[in-house]
Amino acid sequence: MSRVMVAAGLYNLVWGAFVVLFPGAIFRWAGAAAPNYPQLWQCVGMIVGVYGVGYLVASRDPLRHWPIVLVGLLGKVLGPIGFVHAVLTTDFPPAFGWTIVTNDLVWWAPFGLIVYAAFRRYGTGGLPETPERPFATLGEALEGTTITGGPRAGASLASISDEAPTLVVFFRHSGCTFCREAAADLASARASIEGSGRRIAVVMMAPGDDHARGFLARYGLDDLPRILDPERRLYHAFGLRRGTFWQLLGPRVVWRGVVAGLIKGHGVGPLTGDGFQMPGTFVVHRGRVIASHPHRSASDRQDYASIACAAV
Repeated sequence: MSRVMVAAGLYNLVWGAFVVLFPGAIFRWAGAAAPNYPQLWQCVGMIVGVYGVGYLVASRDPLRHWPIVLVGLLGKVLGPIGFVHAVLTTDFPPAFGWTIVTNDLVWWAPFGLIVYAAFRRYGTGGLPETPERPFATLGEALEGTTITGGPRAGASLASISDEAPTLVVFFRHSGCTFCREAAADLASARASIEGSGRRIAVVMMAPGDDHARGFLARYGLDDLPRILDPERRLYHAFGLRRGTFWQLLGPRVVWRGVVAGLIKGHGVGPLTGDGFQMPGTFVVHRGRVIASHPHRSASDRQDYASIACAAV
């Protein structure tokens, strides 16, 4: 694994330096018109070279530095997608695809295997699957969970769900593209949910209420009851576990990440919480879960209004 990352790092440094020093060479070889602003292409070379530095750093322990490898793998997947789109929709020369082979395609398998190996290690051993202090029963979880923010701060989840059926939305970490998409979907469905007499509460792994409030405020949800659960005790009580490799990084998930993150503009942020934790949506009333919708993959999209209003 280390040798793969050293090779990738050296390749990127050489390729990036070549582009910076000779910005028009690859275009001449591909029979394409040179860019009007070669400085932009040189900037691409600089970015590729910087990736090379990251790969060399990761080579010291590729499994420990798996986020660097994952970012590189995503770039090597998205690059060919952009190339194919350009060839099909413009007069972009197909001969330029030779750079895709050496820059991207040949690295898919080794980078993918490193990410998979990292998942096998940290998905089972980096953090405990079961929290150190799990709730004994769901009733104990509802009674023992305190609302940490919003107008009902200090109340228990049991007390607010006794008053009305409560849609409880468990987010993944706030930097997750799908978590951001889910927050936007929840904001759109909020009026319909509350208009039907239901309540909404959100559960996050945020390290503090300021962080949670700041994230929710972007979507107009900062006045909702919110529960901070960085130890994942409530997640566990509701049966939400850590995801498998395919649930978190399968091809469909990656494609949905491209659509939600880039095309729809939800973006991505820093990891805050357990990146392997799966999300879910439940309706709770009078100490019982009356509707359960755990995610089958990290990219699943929930129809919050339908879930809340269908539960009786």
